[in-house]
Amino acid sequence: MEKIKVLHVGCGGMSWAWLKPLEGRDNVEVVALVDLNLETAKERAKEFKLEGIYVGTDLEEALEATKPDVVFDCTIPEAHEPVTLAALEAGCHVLGEKPLAHSMEAAHKLLAKASEADRIFAVTQNRRYTRTARRTRALIEEGVIGKVHTIYADFFIGAHFGGFRDVMDHVLLLDMSIHHFDLLRMLSGGLKANSVYCNEFNPASSWYQHGACADALFVMEGDLRFNYRGSWCAEGQNTSWNAAWRIYGEKGCISWDGDDELSLERVTGDQGFVRQLESTNYEVKHPQDYEDGHDAVITEFLDAVQKGTEPETIATDNIHSLAMVFATIESANSGQLVKL
Repeated sequence: MEKIKVLHVGCGGMSWAWLKPLEGRDNVEVVALVDLNLETAKERAKEFKLEGIYVGTDLEEALEATKPDVVFDCTIPEAHEPVTLAALEAGCHVLGEKPLAHSMEAAHKLLAKASEADRIFAVTQNRRYTRTARRTRALIEEGVIGKVHTIYADFFIGAHFGGFRDVMDHVLLLDMSIHHFDLLRMLSGGLKANSVYCNEFNPASSWYQHGACADALFVMEGDLRFNYRGSWCAEGQNTSWNAAWRIYGEKGCISWDGDDELSLERVTGDQGFVRQLESTNYEVKHPQDYEDGHDAVITEFLDAVQKGTEPETIATDNIHSLAMVFATIESANSGQLVKL
């Protein structure tokens, strides 16, 4: 089996989560590291013992020199469009960091280019691959709480990043909420949003320049309601990075803390002011050989490249998660309900 040649662009802190899962894979060869800061790329090459590979600052030069099969795009959102276009133009498949693009116009442009080039273009929505998220989805599919009508997600983290996030506009919605909106779409079986009303704000005590907090109410296909509350300047009582979820159906509620605690209460009687309920707690264990997060995304993507299949986070589907982000931003800016 020929090895898949990978060019990785964007060697900042997040690149570790991309390069680490490649270690020990006998079907992958990292042929190049590219970053605007040459020293940063050199440090990553040294850290992962990638000796003798191309290390540089010019993506097009690296593409020409190494002829990779795949480009991993771990750059900032504004760079996704030029990086992905260059990679597709060079005949490469692309796995990109979220969000898919910095605008819906750019996203549609990239999808059109991927179709024209007949290449796989997917996004690292790694949070939908956790074992407990999958178990939650399975419970919904099994119908244990009947037809789902309302889903709530709360995200509260006091995150002091420093760097580009501190000066981003709509930092929570654009850089983090995409994970929660994509999780919602996975949990709901791929439903798309019909409309949203969003209130975005930045408390006086926020260390971000803009938009560290938001509340949004979505109406999804099938009249499912999704109520989202998020903050990146919440000091204390923090939730999981995956948010904390309550999923209500006609027969009960599934509660997921975003990590490994999963429980449900289900109606068992038809009498009384408050109906009788039975409770179940689930212990979701992670076997040593279980892949989640970036490992799972990368494995599925590489399998798709080799087998000609379609990964779950293909851009043609992920654009519907991205659309939720830009609709919330439009609603926040206008103060009006926005239809998708």
